[in-house]
Amino acid sequence: MQKKIPSENIKDLRSKTGAGMTDCKRALEASSGDVAGAIEILRKKGLATADKKSNRIAIEGLVESYIHAGYRLGVLVEINCETDFVARQPKFQQLAKDIAMQIAACQDVKYVSQVDIPETTVKYEERLELQKDDLVNKSDEIKSKIAKGRLEKRLKELSLLDQSFIKEQSITVGELIKQHISLLGENIRVRRFQRFLLGEGLESKSNNFVDEVSDMINTK
Repeated sequence: MQKKIPSENIKDLRSKTGAGMTDCKRALEASSGDVAGAIEILRKKGLATADKKSNRIAIEGLVESYIHAGYRLGVLVEINCETDFVARQPKFQQLAKDIAMQIAACQDVKYVSQVDIPETTVKYEERLELQKDDLVNKSDEIKSKIAKGRLEKRLKELSLLDQSFIKEQSITVGELIKQHISLLGENIRVRRFQRFLLGEGLESKSNNFVDEVSDMINTK
């Protein structure tokens, strides 16, 4: 006999995930009442739904800004959705704010995704890896294998969508966006962004903004 799921548990799961009541009930039943398991089930279903919508045209949206405390670092990011209705939704606007803050915290990020990285940059990074001192005495086969792994890691460091979300390290920014595609029912994409660092190119002084932004988030 299937275990009856209390309505309070269903409502609690709905508040945590934004999924419909029926979906929450089914997920809890499938996980025998385990909330963590139910969340994982809904996440997998949500991501699958998001993948189907990821090719739809997104021309609405908004431009979000983030100015770090001290006014020395700023970010502008354009995030698109399919309709102005979704662009006005608080969840979409919060997503835009979170992504702007993410960009501010990730100084190595230069591109939205790996597919945006120019081939010249990929070749340059590959040459750097192959020329590192610890590979000099390796065979060509081993050298190529190690360099390939390091290159993949480096390309992820340059890609916004591959970053761990600063507010929930267990998911990437790409997965965060897919969750919102499922939640809001429209394709969502980051089109472009620009980071502004006061005095950049004029002085060599640098600050650890990653730690500063993280500390600010944790104190909220």
